[in-house]
Amino acid sequence: MLRSFFKAQAISMSSTKKDTSYSTTFLVDNGSLRADSTLALRRVAKSLGARLESEIVPVSLLHSSKVPPEKLGGTPAETFIPAVKRRLHAGAMAFRVLPFFFGPSRAFTEYMPERIDALKAQNPDWASLDIPIADPLCDIAQQPEDDRIARALVERVDMTIARHGLNRPSVVMVDHGSPAPEVSKVRNHVGGQLERLLGERCREFSVASMERREGSEYDFNEPLLETVLRQDGFSGGPVVVALLFLSAGRHAGDNGDIAEICADAEKDYPQLKTFRTEPLGEHPLITDILVDRFVQK
Repeated sequence: MLRSFFKAQAISMSSTKKDTSYSTTFLVDNGSLRADSTLALRRVAKSLGARLESEIVPVSLLHSSKVPPEKLGGTPAETFIPAVKRRLHAGAMAFRVLPFFFGPSRAFTEYMPERIDALKAQNPDWASLDIPIADPLCDIAQQPEDDRIARALVERVDMTIARHGLNRPSVVMVDHGSPAPEVSKVRNHVGGQLERLLGERCREFSVASMERREGSEYDFNEPLLETVLRQDGFSGGPVVVALLFLSAGRHAGDNGDIAEICADAEKDYPQLKTFRTEPLGEHPLITDILVDRFVQK
């Protein structure tokens, strides 16, 4: 179950006020060994904090603390549990989490609550610690009509079309792929919105996953990007690969996994040319959604 005590409510920026009920608000992503991902998370946290007039602390669940500090402007990256522990030892007890995830990833619906419970067991003074976790960026259950992620993707696609002078390219929207069917439902939901918004601007449209686990129980991740790029309607001309990723990292970044998948398909089909959009994490509409998550009660 998603541990969240925030209920969705519409807000306007004119009514946004500084929230002082929590000593620390963490903006939490999954983490990456690439410095660019941590630097992007920091920029998002800074922009969000400026909008809210409140400090937003960027941390990752895993990995990022291994990035050499000299690649991060001399400031080491923090991961979530050490960041919480450091503040607990300093006397803070009021925290909350804004997940920097599109859908209900098990990283924060299961892994993070388990780590919080283990942390509470380490010290009797922390036993009453409660760290509420907000909803992800796409909340199908509460706000199925919210199309801000799709609108951000449309802008990225249109910019790519204009930059490269493309005429009605095919478009494939790709996410990482997940062992959780709820995450794939988010992909399909956003993909349906994107297809409607693009309309006649694209020749063919498909959603795809970058990768999947083996076994028929994970078929909900299909189709894979490598498969779509080899299908009729995609293999014979330009294709915009719309990245449902928040930051570049080793998957969506230069020379990353998606770039490699695209390059391999282009070798097999000489007429195919792919053009990747920029990740979405720093798009203003994503910041707007995070503002909503911050003020939800």
